[in-house]
Amino acid sequence: MSTILHIETSTNVCSVAVSEDSHVIFQQEDNSGPNHAESLGTMVDEALSFTDNHAIPFDAVAVSCGPGSYTGLRIGVSMAKGICYGRNLKLIAVPTLELLCVPVLLRELAEDNALLCPMLDARRMEVYAGIYDRALKPVREIGADIVTEDTYKEYLDKHPVYFFGNGAKKCFEGNGAAGDNTPAINHPNAHLIEGIEPLAKWMQPLAEKRLLNDQTEDVAYFVPYYLKDFVAKLPKKLL
Repeated sequence: MSTILHIETSTNVCSVAVSEDSHVIFQQEDNSGPNHAESLGTMVDEALSFTDNHAIPFDAVAVSCGPGSYTGLRIGVSMAKGICYGRNLKLIAVPTLELLCVPVLLRELAEDNALLCPMLDARRMEVYAGIYDRALKPVREIGADIVTEDTYKEYLDKHPVYFFGNGAKKCFEGNGAAGDNTPAINHPNAHLIEGIEPLAKWMQPLAEKRLLNDQTEDVAYFVPYYLKDFVAKLPKKLL
């Protein structure tokens, strides 16, 4: 099996965890706001000290790769890459929206055909969202959505859909977009799950699966979600 350091900084919550043989043996969270530059280093130092004191060797570092906060992702990815370089470890990238689904899947959803729609807040009625089935197979790729009553109608008409993440609640509140107080998402098949955060302690099953399948990243060239398109357009001689 494997020992993995997990780093999550895509939202206002900063968290670090260590998993060994599919069990989380260390975890810390900072919910005080977007001060990752200050808190992440301390939490990582404590995680490394914990494993070093117990003579537990790491196999890899997993980091949330977005979408999410530009600044938060940059801080988390920079920290993960630095540790990988310093300790000669493999780097694993975990999509933030996929990570958000993990605590929801641990709950018992009644419907076998239910779909999951994790959402991260962008601005106004915009969100980053993806749609997955219960096996975490993408039904629709990640996209930046302007949420209206029709945005997810094709899925809601056929399936119960569970919405969660820090962008979901505002879509269920009256926004006045139609001149009234009707929520943007207002459908009998739409269900809001509150209190779901992307946390490092939930990364373990996704990171272990990627490590087992040798889905690791090139430490030198890896970038978070918001820079992928930019880097793809650069001339190869600059990479």
